[in-house]
Amino acid sequence: MNINILKKAYILLVCLFALNYSCKNDKDYTATIKNEKATPLALLEDDYKNKLNKCIVALETLENATSFETALSSYKDARNHFKGIEPILAFVDKNNYMSLNAPNILKIEEDDATDIKIKKPFGFQVIEETLHEEPLDLIFVAKIAEKTKNRLKLIEQNTHIKLKDYHVIWLIRDQISRVALTGITGFDSPVLEASLTEAQLGYSTIESILNLYAENFSDKKLLDQWNSEIMASTEMLKGDFNEFDRYTFIKNHTHQQLELLNKTVEDWDVEFPFELAFKNNMPSLFSNDTFNIDFYADYIEVDSLKQKKQQLGKTLFNDKKLSANNTMSCATCHKQELAFTDGLKIFPKQKRNTPTLTYAALQQSFFYDGRTGNLEGQIVDVVNNVNEFHSDLSNLHEVIKTDSTYFKAFNRLYSNGVNDANIRNAIAVYVRSLNKFNSKFDNNINNLEQTITESEINGFNLFMGKAKCATCHFAPVFNGTVPPNFTETEFELLGVPKSTNLPAIADTDLGRYDVFKTEQRKHFFKTPTVRNISKTAPYMHNGAYNDLETLMDFYNNGGGTGLGLEFEYQTLPPDSLNLQPNEIKDIIAFMNSLEDKQPKS
Repeated sequence: MNINILKKAYILLVCLFALNYSCKNDKDYTATIKNEKATPLALLEDDYKNKLNKCIVALETLENATSFETALSSYKDARNHFKGIEPILAFVDKNNYMSLNAPNILKIEEDDATDIKIKKPFGFQVIEETLHEEPLDLIFVAKIAEKTKNRLKLIEQNTHIKLKDYHVIWLIRDQISRVALTGITGFDSPVLEASLTEAQLGYSTIESILNLYAENFSDKKLLDQWNSEIMASTEMLKGDFNEFDRYTFIKNHTHQQLELLNKTVEDWDVEFPFELAFKNNMPSLFSNDTFNIDFYADYIEVDSLKQKKQQLGKTLFNDKKLSANNTMSCATCHKQELAFTDGLKIFPKQKRNTPTLTYAALQQSFFYDGRTGNLEGQIVDVVNNVNEFHSDLSNLHEVIKTDSTYFKAFNRLYSNGVNDANIRNAIAVYVRSLNKFNSKFDNNINNLEQTITESEINGFNLFMGKAKCATCHFAPVFNGTVPPNFTETEFELLGVPKSTNLPAIADTDLGRYDVFKTEQRKHFFKTPTVRNISKTAPYMHNGAYNDLETLMDFYNNGGGTGLGLEFEYQTLPPDSLNLQPNEIKDIIAFMNSLEDKQPKS
């Protein structure tokens, strides 16, 4: 079965289990209001439905708008109500939320070659962009508004919220993270850049929820701290989008809120049934304790064995005996000193540039074309590749089985000893350990050191704001896996040329198209991490750009379209970002600050 189907099934089961699991200390709230005092959950659902209904009414008004001014006013009204319900809707109905808040590009779902869905986008981002297109087409705006309204009506008719205390914690944590990682970047307000105002609405909902659950707090001062912190955050969010200091906001407010959330878990005596992508006690967005690495794998590793498996995997990773001619190991193409790349434009006889393995585990697709859904699958592809290991799993099995050291190690760590699955798992466990989160940037935003420069901070703020880098390279990993759920890794069409020579010639690599032959996926490639980018030149899938300066110039001028190339589905906006030379310099300084610190030998 396709690995993406398995993951979706797992996520569905997790959600169903979450909604039915009862922690021993949780209060089983019911949304039924009779003659008795309304429960917090009943009040939460009532407020949610009221805002949902107001959003529907505003969209109905938008459908009948006769001018740009009235249409825009109705849109803003609807959008604000939508943002008010976002924390709840995004948690209890993720799929509908993502559809309603989707970017204005085709949605392609490719579970396998026999199940490919191409969906035209609708929802708030589509309305926002359509409203600002010339000439204005109010008939089309009304059509999208109607479809958006009908989806919200369907949600309204089927709303029955049932949350345990730990769900409320998760819901709040997701919204705090959503604001910091996508909200303040302009990710879902592409034209109006109303992200800061919309973030305030999200915080208002968090504040309401916490105060509805006031009786849960044994420490009333903790609730007071929450209210004060949200007030301070809201006040800071009243700034200008391009001038907003995102670095300080995350350092002084987002991380403070995560600390308060951990105190709330303790105060409410909450027990969690499991962990999702974020660890339940995550201390920050940029920490080695932020992510539950098992969420990205196919099964949970036993902690007591993990370190020994990592060491075994590292040995296998560096062992040339595993290739058919004993001349190549994984480390041949993935050199540790180059952040596990090779420094080449393209390795001999390969099709694409060698990607970094650092933070590779924190994504849902592998290879530039996303043809495998987990690290173990990626290893199979490498082993079988005639121009890499030129081997197969059975041969790999025999080589390792005849090595007494390997044989003993596998028998100690795996109940069924040496087999194909365990060999792949050992290497994958090692690769999953290559997420350090100890760069200069990480250490400074976590208050572990005070060495970051004004240029680097400004670069981060530009990356997350005006330059719109973070609308594709999502923090904290700065790759294409979308927070806060991290269930989907995005692909983009940037219009990368064959080389930097002018006039530009389009690269002939069709990328994702080659996997399922979906016409609308030609030239799409997975969005990689920019962590350790200082060590991973040359850049892009074809190594076309030798340095960050020319790469940033490509982005700044509208990608392939800016070079005069034609790509119908280019996802990078064709308009110039209008970044000044000093701003590009700052962005590069920030990206260089994401280099992992290596242990002293």
